[in-house]
Amino acid sequence: MFNNNDLQLLQARGIAPAQVEEQLQRFATGFPFLRLAGSATLGRGIEDLSAEQEDAAIARWQKYLADGGEVEKFVPASGAASRMFKALFAFVDGSDAVAAEGSPVAKLLANLEHLPFKAELDATTTHLHGADAATLLAQGRQKEIIAAIISKEGMNYGSLPKALLTFHRYADGTRTPLEEHFAEGAQTAASNGRVKLHFTVSADHHALFDAKIKAVQHAMSQRFGVEYEVSVSEQKPSTDTVAAALDGSAFRDDNGNLVFRPGGHGALIANLSDIDSAVVFIKNIDNVVPDGLRQPTIRYKQVLAGRLIQVHDQIEAFLRLLREGSYSSDDLAAMVAFMRTTLCTESPLFDSLPEAELAEYLRGKFERPVRVCGMVRNDGEPGGGPFIAFNPDGSYSPQILESTQIDPDNTDYMAMMSRATHFNPVDLVCYIKDIDGQHFDLPKFVDPQTGFISSKSFAGRELKALELPGLWNGAMSNWNTVFVQVPIETFNPVKTVNDLLRPAHQA
Repeated sequence: MFNNNDLQLLQARGIAPAQVEEQLQRFATGFPFLRLAGSATLGRGIEDLSAEQEDAAIARWQKYLADGGEVEKFVPASGAASRMFKALFAFVDGSDAVAAEGSPVAKLLANLEHLPFKAELDATTTHLHGADAATLLAQGRQKEIIAAIISKEGMNYGSLPKALLTFHRYADGTRTPLEEHFAEGAQTAASNGRVKLHFTVSADHHALFDAKIKAVQHAMSQRFGVEYEVSVSEQKPSTDTVAAALDGSAFRDDNGNLVFRPGGHGALIANLSDIDSAVVFIKNIDNVVPDGLRQPTIRYKQVLAGRLIQVHDQIEAFLRLLREGSYSSDDLAAMVAFMRTTLCTESPLFDSLPEAELAEYLRGKFERPVRVCGMVRNDGEPGGGPFIAFNPDGSYSPQILESTQIDPDNTDYMAMMSRATHFNPVDLVCYIKDIDGQHFDLPKFVDPQTGFISSKSFAGRELKALELPGLWNGAMSNWNTVFVQVPIETFNPVKTVNDLLRPAHQA
């Protein structure tokens, strides 16, 4: 199947030929839909903590930090911002000289003064056209304004990563999402006066990140009174996946070389596995707010983290009993109750195994990474989010699913989706070391049956692309999971440039 050139290419990427053969077979078989026991709801898979319970979780987190506990923020930041500016590109490339009334471009032009990057835009239009944006607008030169935002000759926002765009304007300057994560980290994850941040970036933008971090780190340290330890990584070439032709064979370029594609954010499980901290926050790069609006975020970051430590405390106590063999029948019953109530995990084996075998089964269930995930109430839109899904061993447990993992022809599952009460804002806190302080090998906890196949193109030719199980989906399928309800105020993503005009992003 592979020629010498193929084998050299695979070796350089750190990919075994057997991996490629397995991926090509996956194009032929597809991925199975998951079996569902139901959508996760309050009282069944999603915890609704009282104010007193939230305060207790915060106190536990603050004690963890005061004791010098290990913690790091892990921020996937490799994505380019091109989708933020889709409407702007369409306008610049279109034939109309004036934006249609009510369109996203018309709304942006009507709110130029409220854009956080207004000063940069004025400087750019003055350099390119000899006038600020307001003057160009008065002259009807709308395309020049929009092109100044997205073009390479202008601000180049259409090609830069979201992390490096200006999101918020303050009295004394502006901030990018990268800087807001510095701020959030100082207010939620400082241990012994130090904040550890890790950003995953694309190779194309690595140097830009390094330069920005160097430019802002000292100022942010002075502002928040902490020392920052910042690291950056790229998706590993070994996590890229082979592309397939429409007939399922390996896709090759015009020179006959195999074509590989990034494996999606699920590839970042390898980067996460390299993090040298017990506790890791995971949050998307664009879900940030200015200082004056961050209080709900600060509170619920601490609630989620404290709840994680509480859950880990109990798991550690159970594991020590199981390791020592000093458990009683009542202890095993308490462990099963914890699995059912706190971890919302059910198994027919809980009630059928003899005590010694049950103890071993429970030990296998407990010796896993742990995550606590914030969940936000759904406004009624069906789609992926928190569900209770079956596992290969016949048990079922909480999982974060995408809609593509759910069989659209299964009327029961479609009904579950339509009744879903919450969605996943990507607000996770994870414990990724075992009770001995050793790193879990996180790729071992991935469910390989939960990837995705999509249609893409290469040099004008159609191909099939394979994405690895998503970072917070299949890559964490075999983790112990707790869902906690958090308020909508903690979820403020920026999917389009006009989202920066929303009150949540106006400092």
